[in-house]
Amino acid sequence: MNDAKYGVLLVNLGTPDAPQPDAVKRYLAQFLSDPRVVDVSPWIWKPILHGVILPFRSPKVAKLYQQIWLPDGSPLLVYSRAQQKALAQRFAHIPVELGMCYGNPSLNEGLTRLLAQGVEKLIVLPLYPQYSCSTSGAVFDGISQLFKTMRTIPSLHFVRSYAQHPLYIKALVNSIDESFKQHGKPDRLVLSFHGIPERFIKTGDIYFDECCLTVEKLKQQLDYPAEKVMMTFQSRFGREPWLSPYTDKTMEKLGSEGVEHVQVICPGFSSDCLETLEEINEQNREFFIHGGGKQYEYIPALNDKVEHIDLLEAIIRDICEK
Repeated sequence: MNDAKYGVLLVNLGTPDAPQPDAVKRYLAQFLSDPRVVDVSPWIWKPILHGVILPFRSPKVAKLYQQIWLPDGSPLLVYSRAQQKALAQRFAHIPVELGMCYGNPSLNEGLTRLLAQGVEKLIVLPLYPQYSCSTSGAVFDGISQLFKTMRTIPSLHFVRSYAQHPLYIKALVNSIDESFKQHGKPDRLVLSFHGIPERFIKTGDIYFDECCLTVEKLKQQLDYPAEKVMMTFQSRFGREPWLSPYTDKTMEKLGSEGVEHVQVICPGFSSDCLETLEEINEQNREFFIHGGGKQYEYIPALNDKVEHIDLLEAIIRDICEK
């Protein structure tokens, strides 16, 4: 392994620079302008985005970010930087940088830092365990756009997904077991993944299959009845059908059916963020309790836990040692 020539770019979705409407508007404008995310004709979509969605949605989303913002910044950025720092300490001669698909630090900033250190073999590791065209695919597009501006590009190893990596499953199982020990075993364990339009699956996206792989591996390894494990999908946007069952509707239904205790984990999120800390830990808790449920726990993302860093290190070493 020629350590000196390798470099790692960790990539996550991104976050606003501040929990204020203007910063949120800039972030959402970039995010929702990506055709991988919203694949509607720009002639139709841009007037809707800039004339309706951004002016009305940005202040509302900013208030939600204010509820979860940490002293050092957005949770997603804080945990992503912690992952980068911890991972960099595992390698003596392989630089590790962070880039966000949208917002800061940008993909360009992360890649530039690596190339300045003489990297010739680039490992791009999107922190999305399950592949989707709207996440990992968007990262690939972003890297490709940067390569178009370069006379000499580095060799590229792109980690498409790690939905059933043994260390990933092990880390999730241990997190769930810790929650069981602390709060008791629930009546239902809900595995909530970020949703995508059903249309994406029908046109070739493997995301649903990869979510199912993760769920089946967890069912096999958990000391918990498989029939009590539920897979749901959250964060739908717009009016077209998304992957279902929907997490929010499931919470309302479980509460009304007499289920008293649920625990929820979001296996597709490598870092806690707005979608986990606010949508799952706050909004969906209310849906469940108001529906008649009594006890609700959110199991945190893997964040910068040692087992998560072990996983990321193993993925990188496997590439470098081939």
